[in-house]
Amino acid sequence: MQPKFSTINATVEKLTDAATWRVPWTRGQRCILPALGFYEWQLQVDGKSKQPFYITLNDQHLFGVAGLWDKSTGADGIAVQSCTIVTMPANKLMSVIHNVKHRMPAILAKENLDTWLTGTPEDGFAVIKQYPDTHMVATPVSTRVNTPKNNDAKLIEAV
Repeated sequence: MQPKFSTINATVEKLTDAATWRVPWTRGQRCILPALGFYEWQLQVDGKSKQPFYITLNDQHLFGVAGLWDKSTGADGIAVQSCTIVTMPANKLMSVIHNVKHRMPAILAKENLDTWLTGTPEDGFAVIKQYPDTHMVATPVSTRVNTPKNNDAKLIEAV
């Protein structure tokens, strides 16, 4: 059965209060999702089309995005482990790109990785900060990224 709401992203504003995130948060079920980059879409002036961007960092080749994990058991008895990305209000660059909801993933600074994983909930919450836009690089890429069957290195090439 499909959930009635999306749980792909956990908003930082609701980590401690929302029923979906409260239990994993208080149990310390934090994880780090490693990334070389991520995609975000910018709504164009026509209000219909969207330009995809591939976002990387200029101060870290591989970086970590804050996440939460959980385990549930379905009616069939099969256990499913899942995770979600923590999102937060966008920094200046990401606000221009993610120009509808003005959100971005919570990218962790290298020095905060251990605290995110092993610190108290208060310590973990304290390391969620906007990543400096001066260290983020946004490259416009082809709309080929909109189709999951496309899976090749050309997806991250500038257009």
